[in-house]
Amino acid sequence: MEGTLAPPRPAVAARSGEASVLGTAWRLALRELRGGTRGLRIVIACLALGVAAIAGVGTLTSAVLEGMRADGRRILGGDLEVSAGNRPIAQNALDWIAARGGQIAEVVEMRSMLVVEDGARDRMLVELKAVGPAYPLYGNARIEGAPDFATGLESRDGVPRVAVEPVVMDRLGLAPGQRVRVGDAVFAVAGAIAEEPDRVARPTVFGPRALISRDALDATGLVQPGSLVRFDYRVRLAAGEDVRAFIASLRATFPDGGWRIRSYAEAAPGVIRFVEQTSLFLTLVGLTALLVGGIGVVNGVRAWLDSRRRTIATLKCLGAPAATVFATYAIQLGAIAVLGIAIGLVVGTGAPWLAGALLADVLPVPPRFGLYPLPLVLAALFGLLTAATFALWPLARAREIPAVALFRDEVAQSRARPRAWVIAANMALAAALVGLVVAVAQDRQFAAAFCGAAAGTLVLFRLGGWAVKRAAAAAPRHLPPALRLGLANLHRPGSATALMLVSLGLGLSTLASVAMIQGNLQRQVGERLPERAPAFFFIDIQNDQVVRFDQLAASVPGVGEIARVPSLRARIVAVNGTPAEQVQATEDTAWALRGDRGLTYAGTPPEGTRLVAGSWWSPDYRGEPLVSFDGRLAAGWGIGVGDRLTVNVLGRDLDLRIASLRVIDWRSFGLNFTLIASPGLLEAAPHTHIATVHALPSAEAPLLRAVTDALPNVSAIRVRDALESVNQLLGRIGDALSSTGGITLLSGALVLAGAIAAGRRQRIRDAVVLKTLGATRRQILAAYLVEFGILGAAAGLLAALVGSAASWAVTTYVMRADWAFLPGTLGVTILACVVLTIAFGWLGTWAALRAKPAPLLRAE
Repeated sequence: MEGTLAPPRPAVAARSGEASVLGTAWRLALRELRGGTRGLRIVIACLALGVAAIAGVGTLTSAVLEGMRADGRRILGGDLEVSAGNRPIAQNALDWIAARGGQIAEVVEMRSMLVVEDGARDRMLVELKAVGPAYPLYGNARIEGAPDFATGLESRDGVPRVAVEPVVMDRLGLAPGQRVRVGDAVFAVAGAIAEEPDRVARPTVFGPRALISRDALDATGLVQPGSLVRFDYRVRLAAGEDVRAFIASLRATFPDGGWRIRSYAEAAPGVIRFVEQTSLFLTLVGLTALLVGGIGVVNGVRAWLDSRRRTIATLKCLGAPAATVFATYAIQLGAIAVLGIAIGLVVGTGAPWLAGALLADVLPVPPRFGLYPLPLVLAALFGLLTAATFALWPLARAREIPAVALFRDEVAQSRARPRAWVIAANMALAAALVGLVVAVAQDRQFAAAFCGAAAGTLVLFRLGGWAVKRAAAAAPRHLPPALRLGLANLHRPGSATALMLVSLGLGLSTLASVAMIQGNLQRQVGERLPERAPAFFFIDIQNDQVVRFDQLAASVPGVGEIARVPSLRARIVAVNGTPAEQVQATEDTAWALRGDRGLTYAGTPPEGTRLVAGSWWSPDYRGEPLVSFDGRLAAGWGIGVGDRLTVNVLGRDLDLRIASLRVIDWRSFGLNFTLIASPGLLEAAPHTHIATVHALPSAEAPLLRAVTDALPNVSAIRVRDALESVNQLLGRIGDALSSTGGITLLSGALVLAGAIAAGRRQRIRDAVVLKTLGATRRQILAAYLVEFGILGAAAGLLAALVGSAASWAVTTYVMRADWAFLPGTLGVTILACVVLTIAFGWLGTWAALRAKPAPLLRAE
């Protein structure tokens, strides 16, 4: 009997109590939610905006990358590509590929001048592409007005055909059938290129495309020993052939080929890296918007709990445990967070379709839109963690305030703080949010730095809010009434000064940093470089044309300095015996191990050379082949003086011992080379020369005509055109970054509007009391303008400081460029901050100015 009358076990009682608390909280939460979400709309909007930004960026990135993976064969032009550099592949290798069922399309690419034969003989630089009869192996190539691609490039009446991009047709005023000259050969214009399947969209810095047949290339005379030309061979394998096995067999059969072989899975690694890095940056910008929205969550939860103050106090007075109250409002906030995240996911899933249409000319390939779960799951996780991190503290604070304190909390805020487990949980949630950011980032070091900077910025703006409140409280009492009231609003109990400063400042900091980065890059390209840049780069000058070129250039009035050096193409195939693809290089130096590099030789150091290690060889040196190498690349590869580089030149591997390391200023637009070899061995190798010519603007056109008419194989790269193309590219990138940064500002504006709306009742009450005591609308409005003007100026100054620091770090360490302070940009930032804050403040307080005292006083 004693056993049957024993009390319940503590564990069973505890579980029963927990179930009772949750059941009661669930019922109370459902009843309150029936009244709608009016008090939490800002919370929903802030979460939805941040989640939509992250989901949209992730979905668009996935769509682009999937498009590249799915179209890898079309983008590459075959199942695999064999790149032989500036020499054709040996015929026995082509026969080996064909004997195994491989279909080959030869593609030869170089730069050349396209000259109109009649009229003023206008000319422009083009990227010339000569294609074999099997081209294209995948996809479709089309020429406007031609029945098919092959027919469009067929010779007619002994005259070969050339197809050019529409921009060439427009700029030179060309029409189908018109005669143009490429090198030594005359072509008839076939029409505009309508589709080129194997060309991934990229900025045409040096010139638009021109297509000719491979059979017509020899007549141009452009392919000379040492010319800057690239021979690529796209291969379509027989059905069922394994690409990896075929590549392995090809390399084993021709171990000394010196080729670069890649499969369709590696069709555009540079573009993929660019897309992934851009995605990382935009995702972090979206996360910034979400963090700003987190401030909105704090504001919204505080305002919502303030509106529920009487309800919470009543529940506690009626005996509701603190755990029940906490669970009731946690359930409601969870439901609201899920709703906001769901809206964000829907918008983030649909927005990329619109962005894909608007950015069709910018994206590298047509995106393959669809439902990509991973970016949506990540966006939802970011949203949930952000909502929990920022909502837990104000929610837990209401749990700890006694019932009596809740009734007077509006005028005398309680100093109750959450318990230790709540603080620990809040820190764990923040750590989980940071960990998720770092874990999913392509560049984890950059993501970690972003998280640290974001935390530091939050602390800075929070301290700024504290300083503004202290300064306002310490202001002299003998001030005009409007100014005194405005200062009092900044430090009164319950003011949202700190939160408004943080929310507005973060958004403007993002815009300021983006504007400063864009301004610095454009300043370097558009202002500093042209002052010391040459007018032209001339390439493919043959050895027997050197004297003639120098005479032609010097004979044109207005031509200044002429600099010329030998030029070869080399590919680094090994570092200290380690194959290039296996070298452990840093992310910012790995590019030099891919593709061909410029190579020259010199007996004396070029003008302006700055050695950081080693020494230069003597002018008459003829011993072991030595090389002076880029010091930054050497540091990224972990090598130095005495180490060896193996380079492939014209199909022959050469070992070069590093004799010195140099600092190279690539922005000088001079004749800079990653590799400068000692004279001797390379002097006998077939090579061309490259030259830079400084000239007055009035001399540029005569110089171009004189050189290219007399030496048709020589191509001229006009530096001003290249700079304009770069400026246009930077402008498009800047517009995209500014638009994305605008999301952060929009999120900050929502938070600001929410903070103002949260204090609306208090402002109406203050305005009524002031009116009753004789204050005019003008005086009250002036007080509000003082309050929001000071708030905006403080936020703007801090945003200028944060934006400057962020832009300096990104420009200096990420982009490795010089940084300059741009006061005009920061001035606009501060002014915009003040105007935006005052505008929102005026809109938010207009209701307070219109309120009539009598109804409110009677209600009290």
